[in-house]
Amino acid sequence: MGLVTLPNSCTTDEAIAVVERDGGVIVSDYVSPEMLKTIRAEIRGPLDAVGYGQDDFSGNRTRRLGAVFKHTKHATDVVLEPHFQAIARHFLEVPSSCYFGDDAVEMTANMQVGVTQVIEIYPGEGAQPLHRDDAIWQWRHPDGGRQARVQVMLAVTDFTAENGGTLVIPGSHKWDDERAPKREEAIPAEMKAGSAVIFIGGTYHAGGTNTTDTPRTGLTLTLDIGWLRQEENHYLALPRELVKEYPEEVQRLLGWGVCPPFLGWVEIDGLMSDPNVLLGDKPPVGADLTGGYGKK
Repeated sequence: MGLVTLPNSCTTDEAIAVVERDGGVIVSDYVSPEMLKTIRAEIRGPLDAVGYGQDDFSGNRTRRLGAVFKHTKHATDVVLEPHFQAIARHFLEVPSSCYFGDDAVEMTANMQVGVTQVIEIYPGEGAQPLHRDDAIWQWRHPDGGRQARVQVMLAVTDFTAENGGTLVIPGSHKWDDERAPKREEAIPAEMKAGSAVIFIGGTYHAGGTNTTDTPRTGLTLTLDIGWLRQEENHYLALPRELVKEYPEEVQRLLGWGVCPPFLGWVEIDGLMSDPNVLLGDKPPVGADLTGGYGKK
């Protein structure tokens, strides 16, 4: 049985419930036809300029284009889509507590964009090895109910079983690390262009085999726990002048902010400051970013 497909009109609670059970869900009409048309036009030139991968994982007949926020203005719409945001917040923004002196303080980590890619699988490409994306942090399973990553794969073209539609093993997010994934357990996420599959870092998945005569194109990006290192280095990939044009919410998702209590601060005028001030005319916030517990 494949992943459940829900209409864009579904509630975020409905989508979360499916991901809790299956490790992923397909949301139809994730972007509008007009937005999809613009995305296709904006990424086409940069995607054609990159070469194929050089191994079975990146794909010998697959093109991968990073720094997606540099190539399409609608990357902001993809990352801020309500279902994706709600699912990510559910799995990633998990409160925890610790002591600062005699005070027990509850803190909730925020989210950040981990990796962004356009992935185009060409005819003749074989299936990618099944994997968990949280393996980049050597994440262990079972994980005490906490996930490290929530990912979206937007179908820029139709995804089918024949053209390399993303393979997913429903329920595999519940497996421990001793159970190996098997190809026969993987099911293609079949969906129309403009729809998207949202899945979590512990779910086994892979790019599929393309036996057709046309390429399969997807745009993927992740939201990860704010205290993990980002897989893609956005500080080097995206010019600061470009990041200044984004909404502050997106700037912070790209890493231009602080994860509570004060992870990622930068010193400005002798103050531990939120790096977001470097993108505008906002004054340094100093010790306020620690909630008062960073003062000596």
